[in-house]
Amino acid sequence: MQVLTAATLKDALISASNHLTNHQQEVNSLNIFPVPDGDTGTNMSLTCQAAAAAMANVHSDSAWEIARIASKALLRGAKGNSGVILSILWKGFAKGIEGQDTVSGAAIVDALELGVTMAYGAVMAPTEGTILTVARLAQEAGKEALAVNDGLLHVWEAICDGARAALAQTPELLHVLKRANVVDAGGMGLCLIFEGMRSVFAENTVIQPSDGTAVVVTSNHIGDDAFQKAASAYDGDTTYGYCTECIIDRNNDRSPAQLREYLTTIGDCVVVVDDEEIIKVHVHTEDPGKVLTKALEFGALVTVKVDNMQSQADALTEQSAAPAEPTEPFGFVAVAAGDGMQSLFRELGCHQVVSGGQSMNPSTEDILNAVMQTPAKVVYVLPNNKNILMAAEQAASLTEDREVVIVPTRTVPQGISALIAFSSTRTPESNRTVMIDAARHVQTGKVTYAARDSKFGTTKIKQGDLLGLIDGKLTLVEKEHDPVHTVVRLTRSMLKKDTHFITLLYGEGITEEQANTAAEKIKAKADKSVEINVIYGGQPIYYFTVSVE
Repeated sequence: MQVLTAATLKDALISASNHLTNHQQEVNSLNIFPVPDGDTGTNMSLTCQAAAAAMANVHSDSAWEIARIASKALLRGAKGNSGVILSILWKGFAKGIEGQDTVSGAAIVDALELGVTMAYGAVMAPTEGTILTVARLAQEAGKEALAVNDGLLHVWEAICDGARAALAQTPELLHVLKRANVVDAGGMGLCLIFEGMRSVFAENTVIQPSDGTAVVVTSNHIGDDAFQKAASAYDGDTTYGYCTECIIDRNNDRSPAQLREYLTTIGDCVVVVDDEEIIKVHVHTEDPGKVLTKALEFGALVTVKVDNMQSQADALTEQSAAPAEPTEPFGFVAVAAGDGMQSLFRELGCHQVVSGGQSMNPSTEDILNAVMQTPAKVVYVLPNNKNILMAAEQAASLTEDREVVIVPTRTVPQGISALIAFSSTRTPESNRTVMIDAARHVQTGKVTYAARDSKFGTTKIKQGDLLGLIDGKLTLVEKEHDPVHTVVRLTRSMLKKDTHFITLLYGEGITEEQANTAAEKIKAKADKSVEINVIYGGQPIYYFTVSVE
């Protein structure tokens, strides 16, 4: 194959999406820490699926037209930083082949170079040893191959080989990867995408989704299509607010019947299906966090989908996603997981709270819709997670009738502090500066558990161990499963002479009594002037989120 045609590119995009989706759990498992929220593979897979879905209704003889449509779908569907970077890489690629019906090997290399340049430019502080490095070195390998042969297949083979070689180098470029003995997850995802496309270029074969048949609901066999039919049959037939679906990668012998029994106690319309490798779950509930927390007892989460059915119904009634008129001077959008945390942001004045956080990164379009539903001329967006920041920035670039101010909060406690620091008397630029400064004075601690056996440097971690993290860095590993003891130790290590406020946000699986006990033990070791507040957060995965100011 010497040139890239529209039909071939369309098939290649679908093949790439399927190949990545088939291997997304392998990418997820490359998370540096074995916390149960490794979601790079899931984010990249969902981002690619947006482009693949867009291909279904495209009929064009122009490779550029195919690339342009895919670019728009990737941008709006982008989840997580890896998904956003992927969408920007493709945006540059599409721009690089503008107007071309067929694309030569040389043009592909040039277009990929533009994509790499745009991706590096979109990241405030580009880090080598990441997906950026893999993309750059893959493009350079393709450029070297042109000296021998400018045919599409020859160049693309070199790009794939260059990507794999670059991936192998990532631990040497990024020390934290080497300590965890893993390669970069985003880089791995990009390799899978390139290789999925190569299957079409080399063999004219579109990689198909992995087979998910021969699943079972308790004792009743049901196929994958039947699962979807069983789940969709419940649409509108429920008293609960959230339709929650997930796929679990089984890693133990626990019976799915136990999961189904539990789900019937917190919801209705329950469908649980499984085969030897996965469990699929559908349930309507008021508390999606409880579903996900319980699901994690059976294995790692491969995909998660939570829909607010009341919001969907309201949106349909109001002709869906009609933008709110920007009549107010300012408004706020925050991202948070857990009904307690979401309620807290609403009480603090947020017009829209997007459901999401670790393991549930909202897409660019999710954030964009929330911004457009905020009736304000200036909308402040609090991502509250470093992996949501780029999606928020891309959403801001898509708005025209209102000013969007991104306050780069990395945690919920930072978001709360930033929101409190806002003043209606300041300019947007001044408010952003003050809000960022307020966020910087907040340390965030989290207590969760290890989802798998792992080793980080010299520290051996066993599945089920409790983990304490401070501002995203692993600080404690405890063998005994006592979240109260762990959060007390973690918080004490965060105390400083100038500490004035401590807030404990307790999540799923923790009682108010346990949270108060932890607060009392922390107060016994803290200065008498330190104020400690206990608030229900309801966040999944993390037993406690601690704010120290």
